[in-house]
Amino acid sequence: MATSNDNNNEDFTQIDCWYRIYKDGRVQRLYDTNNLLTYVPPSLDDPQNNVSSKDVTISPHVSARLYLPKNTNSSTQKLPIFVYYHGGALVLGSAFFNGYQRYLNVLVSQSNAIAISVEYRLAPEHDVTTIYEDCWTALQWVASHANEKKFTSDNEDPWIKNYGDFSRLSIIGDSAGGNIVYHMAMRAGREGGINEKVAINGSIFVCPYFLVPIESIEQNVSYKNWIIISSPSEAGLHSPLINPLAENAPSLSLLGCSKMLLCFAEKDEYIPKEIGVRFVEGVKKSGWKGDLELIEVEGEGHCFQLANLESEKSQDLIKRFAAFIQH
Repeated sequence: MATSNDNNNEDFTQIDCWYRIYKDGRVQRLYDTNNLLTYVPPSLDDPQNNVSSKDVTISPHVSARLYLPKNTNSSTQKLPIFVYYHGGALVLGSAFFNGYQRYLNVLVSQSNAIAISVEYRLAPEHDVTTIYEDCWTALQWVASHANEKKFTSDNEDPWIKNYGDFSRLSIIGDSAGGNIVYHMAMRAGREGGINEKVAINGSIFVCPYFLVPIESIEQNVSYKNWIIISSPSEAGLHSPLINPLAENAPSLSLLGCSKMLLCFAEKDEYIPKEIGVRFVEGVKKSGWKGDLELIEVEGEGHCFQLANLESEKSQDLIKRFAAFIQH
């Protein structure tokens, strides 16, 4: 427990430089002045990448930022679709932050795909399972556009409806978003797809927020965060919400996608690379029937591609992602 220096001299619990929880339940997210962590509006004209973006409301609690390549000029031209889940330890972040706007403009341009970046509710104000429900709601909303009728509801979006190729639908997430990708793919596997018409083609996990029993993991801030935001019954490494290799976790053979790409960083300070290696081994041993690709990036830290978008390694990684989305 730490004590603040404000006039009220309130007590709070602080997790690293991420956030504070006050005694009265208030949560203060410690976003710095980094331009990547500021809200920005969408833009119908991004001249650098030739991408348009707009915001939509999916449900009372879920919204999204949509991206469309501006060279799309015919409803007969069908583009891959990817649903993106942002990172932030399930506590931080936003689909509307400048860092994701910049990153997705580039990824959409290079993949020539439609993107739906999901704005979901956050812990600890909301239970972790609520986050998964929000993200599944968004995924089902996207899949609902596959209906053959021109328009079936006021909530449909013309970009997705007119240009989306639902046979090439992928889900992507970094950090906490990677954890969400796992739960979306697992639910799709259990339920036979997103709906009766649409399945997940590919899943990309970037430095996913998984925790498994390895040396010193309980000293890691990612573990300490999980203990705070999870319910008492899930607060530990035994929980399949955070540990996909837990004894009571569903078989990884049930993952409901045709291909997976997993990316881990050698010097990840939050999710040790060993966790990624174990997850990959678990998928292989499970008998999951799909194509599995692993990328290990040397000399880089957690989700480096967001902070250093222009670096050679980031650009190479984005090209790998774009190729995966396209095919």
